[in-house]
Order: sequence, then structure tokens, then C-alpha cells
Amino acid sequence: MSGGRVELRPGDPETEARMRALSSPLRLRVLRLCAFEARTNKELAELLGVNPGTMLHHVRTLVNTGYLAPEPERAGAQGAREVPYRATGLSWRTSMPGGSHVLVETFLQQIEGVADDDLDTTWLGLKLNDAHREELQERLYALVNEFKERGPDPDGETYSLFTVLHPDKNPPAAHT
Repeated sequence: MSGGRVELRPGDPETEARMRALSSPLRLRVLRLCAFEARTNKELAELLGVNPGTMLHHVRTLVNTGYLAPEPERAGAQGAREVPYRATGLSWRTSMPGGSHVLVETFLQQIEGVADDDLDTTWLGLKLNDAHREELQERLYALVNEFKERGPDPDGETYSLFTVLHPDKNPPAAHT
């Protein structure tokens, strides 16, 4: 899905519903699981270790707010009717006030159990004026968005990218 950023601001019911939908690490993990492959409620429940009834609530919340879309029904085991769901990409474009802590919590859940050798982490301290900070943010977003807009590589492996730019609570040294 392409287009500009979607700014969520408290006040209107649709925005409030979208903010609630993105406030759950479980729902954010559902969106990740459905980013490249449509998955059923049952598959999602099994992958995330939750009750299928609980998962159905989360799936419906994401569908009702436009973050997940149902695909055509298919026959499952013993001919049972299954509805697979795929992420719409709207969450990538959504900017939500106060959502950063939920993303960090979700990220920590995602990497739980991942081998150290499979984590490529970088932590860098920078000292930037406002103009350079804004330039860095814009260029990072443009680069990441360029790769997002390319779409998935048919022969690719799935990866997760998490970046955080934040003020550093590292006061300057006292000069005597």
C-alpha cells in the first residue's frame, strides 16, 4: 500500500478505534505474521500461543480498523471453512502518538528466543542540531520506505528492522 503518512489524533471515533487497535503488542505481532502470507485465525492463535476465541477478537479489531483484510475463503482440515487474513500495510503508514513504548515491547517479544548470532544490533551516539536530526529522520524514512514499496522478494527470507532515534540522557561533562 502506498501513500503518505496517516496521522492519528485523539478525538474522532475512527481514530480512537485505530489507536486502540495498534496499542496491543499481540495485534502488532499479528500484523507482522500477516505481512507476507495470509493466515487464518487458527494459524495465528497457534503461532502466538493464544486461545482461538481471543485471537478472533484481535483479528476482528484489526479488520474493522483497516489493518487486516480477509482473503477469499478456503477449505481447511476436514473441509472446515477458513478465512485467511493479510496485513493491508496501513500500519506502516500510521503515526500514532504514544505508540513507541508498545513498539518496543512488541520488538522485545519478537526477539525473545532469537539466537545472539542472528541479531545484528547497532547503537550509536550522535550529537546533532535540529536541522541535521530532521535530515537523518527523513533520509532513514525514505530509505526504509523505498525497500517497503519494492514489495517482498519472491525468493527472499523475512527480516525485521527496528530503529529508534531518541534524545540521549547523557549530559555533557562538567568542565573545570
